[in-house]
Amino acid sequence: MIMILGVTASGKGRLAFEMARRIDAEIVSVDSMKVYRRMDVGTAKPSPEARQQVRHHMIDVVEPSESFSAGLFLERASAAIEEIRSRGKPVVAVGGTALYSKALLYGLFEGPGSDERIRGELRARVESDGPAALHRELCRIDPAAAERISPNDAKRIVRALEVHRLTGKPISSLQTQFDAAGTMEKWTIIGLRRDKPVESGRINARVKKMIQMGLVEEVRSLLAEDKPLSPQARCAIGYAEMIEHLEGRLSLDDAVEQIKKNTRRLAKGQRTWFRRFANVVWIDAGPDESAESVLERAMQRLD
Repeated sequence: MIMILGVTASGKGRLAFEMARRIDAEIVSVDSMKVYRRMDVGTAKPSPEARQQVRHHMIDVVEPSESFSAGLFLERASAAIEEIRSRGKPVVAVGGTALYSKALLYGLFEGPGSDERIRGELRARVESDGPAALHRELCRIDPAAAERISPNDAKRIVRALEVHRLTGKPISSLQTQFDAAGTMEKWTIIGLRRDKPVESGRINARVKKMIQMGLVEEVRSLLAEDKPLSPQARCAIGYAEMIEHLEGRLSLDDAVEQIKKNTRRLAKGQRTWFRRFANVVWIDAGPDESAESVLERAMQRLD
């Protein structure tokens, strides 16, 4: 069981694919947005050709109108992993959703129960003031959580503020109490890193490619569906900004720049998360290093 970590656009998906081909493994996607059907371009899903060559799990499992949670992910991903292993196949898990990765490694942080009065009050403030205003409040009381939660992610902002009100403690401090006994001993964890300027260049190139591949048209099509996008799907980076554009609040150029900015912020939060993971074998990829070279270095770590 191999887990490959890395920030968005780091090349971890290509590494996972090439490794899975090499060792005849199946891939488990650890990504909170690749679970949604028809959200293909903006989530950088593997191509149909790649998915024909290597079987992928946890991609296209729910409708964009449905909500999805870390608990559902852990339940379904664990079942997929058990099924893969029952057939004697290796597992390569890959993705940038740190909470989902941590759930597979350590178990899932449940936190205190919900309080509908507090939650209702916070949701009303989201409606009246916008999620960014609550995100600024979160920055004051829990900067670590605010760093990894997008200002557009109303659901997670509300939950973090709710937990603070209920416990008096920041959710980031409580989330360090994952059960480290989990399944971590079963995993070989490989991290793929690049210098920040290189990573920023790769992010910019990816966003440009997404526009060329039809991100605007993909979002327009999703908005035209009978059932509205779930709040989680609407706040996904790439989709939230394009919705702003299509609803007339941002020019296309401004939306593209906002996607780049928000993706860089996401990458910063991912770095913060992944630094907390133990027993990761890190590979520092060079700016012009080929995918084949990165694969060979990763394979050496498996010996």
